[in-house]
Parts: sequence; structure tokens; C-alpha cells
Amino acid sequence: MKPSTTKQANVGAQSSIAGINKLPDGFASANGSAGERKFVDYSSIREKTVLVGPTEEQFDLLMIRLEERISASRGETVYEIGIGEDGSENGLEQDEYAASLATLQSLAAMLGAECVELRTRKAEKGITGQYLIRRKVEEDDFTEVRVAVVGNVDAGKSTLLGVLTHGELDNGRGFARQRLFRHKHEIESGRTSSVGNDILGFDSVGNVVNKPDHGTLDWVKICEKSAKVITFIDLAGHERYLKTTVFGMTGHAPDFGMLMIGANSGIVGMTKEHLGLALALSVPVFVVVTKIDMCPPNILQENLKLLYKILKSQGCRKVPVMVKTSDDVVLSATNFVSERLCPIFQVSNVTGENLDLLKMFLNLLNVRTTGNDALPTEFQIDDTYAVPGVGTVVSGITLQGIVRLNDTLLLGPDPLGDFQPIAIKSIHRKRMVVREVRSGQTASFALKKIKRSQIRKGMVMVSQALNPQACWEFDCEILVLHHPTTISSKYGRWSAMVHCGSIRQTAQILQMSKECLRTGDKAVVRFRFIKNPEYMKPGQRMVFREGRTKAVGNVIQPLYTPGSIQQRSKPNKMQSNRGLTTAGIVMQSGSGSASVNMPLSKGSSATVDGSASGMDNGTANSNSSPIHDSTPVLDIGTDKRNHRLQGGGNKKRLNMGGMMAATAGASTSAGTSLAPGSSGKVLSAGGPAASQSAVASNASGASNSGASSVAVDMSKLSIASN
Repeated sequence: MKPSTTKQANVGAQSSIAGINKLPDGFASANGSAGERKFVDYSSIREKTVLVGPTEEQFDLLMIRLEERISASRGETVYEIGIGEDGSENGLEQDEYAASLATLQSLAAMLGAECVELRTRKAEKGITGQYLIRRKVEEDDFTEVRVAVVGNVDAGKSTLLGVLTHGELDNGRGFARQRLFRHKHEIESGRTSSVGNDILGFDSVGNVVNKPDHGTLDWVKICEKSAKVITFIDLAGHERYLKTTVFGMTGHAPDFGMLMIGANSGIVGMTKEHLGLALALSVPVFVVVTKIDMCPPNILQENLKLLYKILKSQGCRKVPVMVKTSDDVVLSATNFVSERLCPIFQVSNVTGENLDLLKMFLNLLNVRTTGNDALPTEFQIDDTYAVPGVGTVVSGITLQGIVRLNDTLLLGPDPLGDFQPIAIKSIHRKRMVVREVRSGQTASFALKKIKRSQIRKGMVMVSQALNPQACWEFDCEILVLHHPTTISSKYGRWSAMVHCGSIRQTAQILQMSKECLRTGDKAVVRFRFIKNPEYMKPGQRMVFREGRTKAVGNVIQPLYTPGSIQQRSKPNKMQSNRGLTTAGIVMQSGSGSASVNMPLSKGSSATVDGSASGMDNGTANSNSSPIHDSTPVLDIGTDKRNHRLQGGGNKKRLNMGGMMAATAGASTSAGTSLAPGSSGKVLSAGGPAASQSAVASNASGASNSGASSVAVDMSKLSIASN
């Protein structure tokens, strides 16, 4: 298929419009109308000798194509000389190669880019070469690549980052890592417990610009001089900080993962956990083996054999490449993502061996996640600060759109699921003041008129055009990576910690498409958040874990509730988690709403059964339950933490439970009865939804709202007694 672009008078306008819709390989798409777009014939520039003496028309085509490739790759691309696309043998003679290089340099200069040689090699018919074309940027702009650093405790993660960012070798006793620690207990123990951020800047030619002043790095100076900044997300290796590590991998959205392995200890402890986490989140991984100066050669070879075996296994299916020369660096960097390569570096932080190869590789890494600046703004918050003299500051990642100074965005969701407008009074990128932030970039915003206590990790700032909604429940297609026993609804509500972007919250499983789940099973599952509603989108990657249980999945559909009627109350301390409590909405009597049992989503879209009469919006939560007029209900406007039924006392509670049981016995729609001994339980919002479904179906016969009752399949749900 021939690539296409827009027909415009000048090259600049042509390339800018062509940059709107890009295919992954960097060519413009041909989905426009015939009047607006036309196919551009690139067949005349497919030969390897086209750069030797191009005509004026060929030169224009070469410039358009190079501009497309640079724009698609966020400011840089690798161009090969002497290799044609017409199937001819590779290689050029010396004089042809020199002429081709001169043409390429003039093309790069006209586009405001630098042309840097990466490698030259001999081919069948002469010489071929690869050149890095990187666009020059203004002082307040740079390309950012995020690299998550993971590995077992004592693998040398913080030490390597200290050596790379500060340019000084380690003394073998932890000297280099001291500058990276954020807390006193980290300095004392030598173990990272928080998510640290460190930067390494490269200019347009590829030289490192980090120059410490009296032992400290000036981030603003680094960013001003850099065309590309590598942000290292230093994660914790110890098992007790796994929660923090998972949050760093999901919330900070790394482009790549750097797996650190100590040569003397090998693949132990959390190494496999972190590798599995990166694979589950589809983050490309490269491996750095440290401490090769103190490891006996036979131990090193044994550990490398085990590493090769794990990378080639069915779970990974990677192609390990040992990087020893600069040619290996270029080969592995250009084919890193596409060919499932896994480069392996052997470095020493004490002697500095092979650190130059690692820096060269980091310089060639390209941005993997490309956002869309044209979409409405969406910014996810992953940390909050209270800065003296400034006020409340939030940091995070711009997922899409552009955020400008003094913009007003919607911040939320709050505990009620609402979003409030908020103004941005200043923007910083890596401590440097900027006026706007584009998609895919991290930034910090100072907010007006809001307290830090009102903001939590997992909240978002979105454009008003998106009309955001918060959800308590969502359908997710999951794959269970490991579970010691069986996840089943027979054993009551199974809950786990859900990580989805910067969201980190415990959620309960309400429904499953299978009776039970074991290791390796796939299913569609409905989750319900325990504490706060969240802002979610279909297609987000999710990880959930509980103890040794781990599972990954994709969000299929968030389930929204009209208005902010869905609130949660703390269940009574005397109630069992599996007891007869209602999870979800307690609706006021006679409100005219019906119980709608929403089926689980199938594939990528959910089927919502909203045909019940009396519905205003056509959608309702699967847990909404109509209760008879005579049934006491909770008023959602009150403070439910200390809520007691009017009159108090156990007798009234028993009477109420008996009345519920009588109502349930009179109904025949569900064909079930309450478990013996459950008559003394109190109906309160916030408990398991299984029993709520039972109450909804049993009470539907006595309801006077006129809504059609929906039968609930009770075979999968059980009501346990105290």
C-alpha cells in the first residue's frame, strides 16, 4: 500500500497536516475524502541511490517523508543510507556514500534537525550507514522517555542511577546511592521504600548534559540544554514495598522497564515478580547485570544461563541479545519493541565497564506511548504536595490533549462522585516553568483554592467537554496469573487490591462469568470499589492482587449511575462481611425506580438491560433495589457512619428483620428464602451485593412502584449467617 499525505502548496503545511493521523510506521493515513487528500507516489525514492543526486521533485518527496517519520516518532528517527526498498543489494561506493550523506545532512538542516552517525558497516556492494536525525528543540521543550527501574533488593538499582545521573563512579560501599534517597530511614537502611525520580539529559547530538554543581543536580539547567530527557522511576525492590512498586509501574506509565540483576546473587526474590509485572503491563524490558567486577566468572555464567532460559520460556518469549559493542546497541535499540528483543548489558558501577554502551542505548530509546494533542484534555494525578508559599501542587501524566496556563479543568471524582472546576495557576515540567504541557508528558500543576486533603491519588483533571462520570462498578476481562486455591462466589465476597493507572483501591468481586477461577483462567468479572468512586475508561490495563494472588486484565466497561445517589456507608461492626447487608444504593421508597439486573459485559461492549418501566435515564446500577413503602430505608443525605434506626434497640431490629423475612416469604419471584438465623441482621448500605439482589428480588413482589420484577439467579450467590 502506498502512503499518502495532504496536497498543500508548501512543505511545512503539508507535513503538519500529514502529522495528524499517523500509522505506526510513520506514514500518513489515506482515509480522507478524495477531494482533500491524494495518494503520493513514493516509488521514485525507493532506490538506494536516490540520495546521491536527487531531482528537485525527489528532494521534496524525501523531505516530506523524513518530516513524517520525525513527527511520528516524536522528534527523531533513524535513517539508513545505502539500503533501498526496491529489493536491490545493499551498499554504496565511497563517493556515492559521501554524496548521499551530504544530501541527508542538508535535508536534516532544512528541517531544523541534527544528523549524527550511529554506525557504518560493509555490505554486499559497498558501505551502509545508520544516522540519528533528531530535531533541535527550544529551551523550554524536550522529549521525555520514562524508564522504570525494577529488580530484587540489593541488585544495585539506586547505585546505578546515582552513577548515571551524577557522572561519578561508586566506591563499592553505597556512595553513589546516597544522593537519591528521599527519607532518613532509606539512608540508614540503604533500601528504597518510595518511588524516586531521577533524570538523565541528552542534547541533540547525543551527549550527556548532566553536570553536578557541588554534588547536586540542577534539573532546570539539564532540561534547558536537553533535547531528550530520560526519567528514571526508581522503584523499591523489597517484598514489603511491592504495593509501591506496582503503583509505580501502573500510575507512572513507563515507556520501558530496566530489570536489574546482581551478578553474584542472580535471579532471586522479587526479580521474577517484577519481570512478570512488566510483561503483564506490556512494558518492553531490557536487562542490566550489575556487580560484574566482584563476581566469579563461573557464577556469572550460571546466572546468565538461567536468565537466557527464563527469557526464552513460554511466559516471556523474548529474544535475548548480549550487548558488547556499539553495533549491538544500535541493532537492539532500533528493533527493541518490534522484534521482541531483550538486550542484556553487563556493567560495573565501580569500574565503569560498559556504562557508555548503556548510555548510548538510553539515548536511542524512543517514546513508545504517543498521545493525541487534538483530543479533550485528560490528566491523571499520581502524587500531591503542599508547598509553602505556593499551596496545593499535583503531579502526574497528561494522557491526552494540551494543558495551558490558567485553564479551568474538572477535578474529581470526590467521595460523592462529583467533579469540581479548578484553575491552574502555574505549570512545571521537571522543576522548569512552562506555559503548556502536551499529551504523554509529565508535569506538576499549582492549583487555586483547594486543600491538599481534598485530593487523592487516582483522581483526574479532565476537560469539561468530556462530561466525566465516576463509577463504583466496572466490568473487566481478567486473566488469573496465580492463585493458590480457587476464587469462587460460594466463599462469600472475594476482594483484592486493584491497580488501574494511578487508581489504587480495594474492590470486591460481585459477579463472574464462570463458577470459579483458578490459575490460568480467563473470565469477565464485575468489580465494585470499597471506598471511593473512580474515573475509568474502557481499554485501560488493570492489575489486581491479594496476598500471593495476581491477575491482569482490561477494563471493558465502567458502569455509571445517574446522579450522585450512590453512596457507601460503613457496615455495622457486629455484622459479618458475608451477612445480609446491601451493597450499593439504598433508594428512597416510592421513587419509581426498578431493579435492573445488568448482565456481565461480553467481549468489548456490555449489554445493558434498561427496559424496566419508570426509568429516567435508561441506565441503572445492577444493585439498585426497590423496597416496599413499609420498609424502613436509610436517607442517603445523612451521615451514615453513626447511623442508627429510629428508636434504637435490639427489639426493633429483630422486628425489622422479621418483617423482611415475612416479606421475602410472601414473594415467589425468586423462589428462594432467607438463610435461617439471618432475621436479626440489619439492612445497611455498603455490604455485599449478593444479599441485596436477594432482597431486591424477594421484595419486588410487594413493591408498589409498578416496575417489572427481574428474577435473579441465586445459584451463584449465597447468604451466610453469623
